[in-house]
Amino acid sequence: MGWVSRMGWVSCMGEPTGFMEHGRELPRRRPVPVRVRDWREVYEPFDEASTRTQGARCMDCGIPFCHDGCPLGNLIPEWNDLVYRGDWEEAGERLHATNNFPEMTGRLCPAPCEAACVLGISTDPVTIERIELEVAERAWSEGWVTPKVAAVATGKRVAVVGSGPSGLACAQQLARAGHAVTVLERAERPGGLLRYGIPEFKMEKHVLDRRLAQLRAEGVELVCATAVGMAPPPAHGGGEGSEPGEPGRPVEGGRSVRPGEGGRSVEPGRSVRSVRSGEGGRPVEPGELRGIGAACASDVRSVSARDLLRNYDALVLATGATVPRDLVVPGRELAGVHFALEYLKPANLVQEGAIERSPIDAHGRHVVIVGGGDTGADCLGTAHRQGAASVVQLEILPEPPRVRSADHPWPVWPVILRTSAAHEEGGTRRWSVSPSSFVDDGTGRVGALRGTEVRQSVEGGRTIFEPVDGGEIELPCDLVLLAMGFVGTELRGAVAELELALDARGNVAVGPDWSTSAEGVFACGDAARGQSLVVWAIAEGRSAAAAVDRWLMGESGLPAPLAPGQAVLR
Repeated sequence: MGWVSRMGWVSCMGEPTGFMEHGRELPRRRPVPVRVRDWREVYEPFDEASTRTQGARCMDCGIPFCHDGCPLGNLIPEWNDLVYRGDWEEAGERLHATNNFPEMTGRLCPAPCEAACVLGISTDPVTIERIELEVAERAWSEGWVTPKVAAVATGKRVAVVGSGPSGLACAQQLARAGHAVTVLERAERPGGLLRYGIPEFKMEKHVLDRRLAQLRAEGVELVCATAVGMAPPPAHGGGEGSEPGEPGRPVEGGRSVRPGEGGRSVEPGRSVRSVRSGEGGRPVEPGELRGIGAACASDVRSVSARDLLRNYDALVLATGATVPRDLVVPGRELAGVHFALEYLKPANLVQEGAIERSPIDAHGRHVVIVGGGDTGADCLGTAHRQGAASVVQLEILPEPPRVRSADHPWPVWPVILRTSAAHEEGGTRRWSVSPSSFVDDGTGRVGALRGTEVRQSVEGGRTIFEPVDGGEIELPCDLVLLAMGFVGTELRGAVAELELALDARGNVAVGPDWSTSAEGVFACGDAARGQSLVVWAIAEGRSAAAAVDRWLMGESGLPAPLAPGQAVLR
């Protein structure tokens, strides 16, 4: 395999046998007793020599399947080889050619590229994600990351709703194409889940802030505490004694729907506790609540989506999939039962100095986390640092194997046991458990979680979970965190005001050019795809930017790594 560098044609990888001579190596994590006392990132520095050695492991494989694993189409073999050769500046250029925020994906992405690495057929894959992070940080430290201001302004104005990774990537690409871009965010500060969902120990927020400074220098206007397409939300404190709701809502594929229309009931797993309801008894969505731990800032203002369309040439919705999956069981209304983001956001607000103490604190509490994914692990690590007395994490699925099984052959994403830094720090993981109810401690607060062990099976292509005889359990707890994923985008706000069509899964429906059913309105990221990964969000933001640029100007030179609905390699 060859490629072109600024020095000319490179015919093959710098160390063709490197994968045979060097083993996979990652930086060490800081000692558990040390790191749980602070909120700094968990990894120790990785020296240059070790990083270059890891770059040498990248094979001259001919067909780099890592390109297929990565939705951004990152030029992985190229910058791996450049790192091995010590050309860090060009490695940074190749990295940024396809990824707006490599310092974030290098920390947060689960690395589907590594799962698709050819070397992984027979041994440990290349440490692609860590090399990516080292290249990105080297580029920042050397001053190679600078604002790229458009040489010519087009005179076109674009509003982007949502400042998560998809919205920010879309905004940066459009600004670099010469458009005047305004990003509207309903929270206190920009960043979306990058700021309020990701704990400091996974990504310190100065990493986000320096990238935001670059966007501002490139002309992107970031407007916070501004909700689009809704009436002013009610004030809400978000404290332990309150009941902040983040519900789901009914969805009908292919057409727009208004929540609560016709008195329809809410689908199982998508409803919120009945005591938190809006007009006509309909469920409340995250964007309708404001205050500590809520989606909206306390001083949020509202603007009309239609007014934005009158004042801007295009509107991009990058609002995410923010409706969490609920657990509709008896006792759900008890104090001390919270969605994960109700817990994670105020914890992050404490770390950035916005509040002194989180209203939902695990200190001294017995915590149960329902959900075994990344969000659950984020809650786990946060609870450790807050001083929880005990933490149990439940997962309805059985414990996965420790190595790739025949059901998940290379190069697809393998379902294997993954142990995060938070799991290393403590807590108990329990598999094949389904919660059935919450028990009142006599004061209106949760005192225990009841559930049953289940057995997974597949019938007619559907996965079912059957209770195991004698498998009933009861876990004492006084704080329960629901981290079971997200079921879709909010239907209130811009979606309802613009009467946008939805797809069969309840996401904003988009055409081949990322356009919605409303003229001049586009959607990307989790709002259109559903819950996904940071790397997919960035890729969709870049692709939607190219489509918007083409719609405004008739043609576009912006890259578009994805088509709408493009499937994950599986």
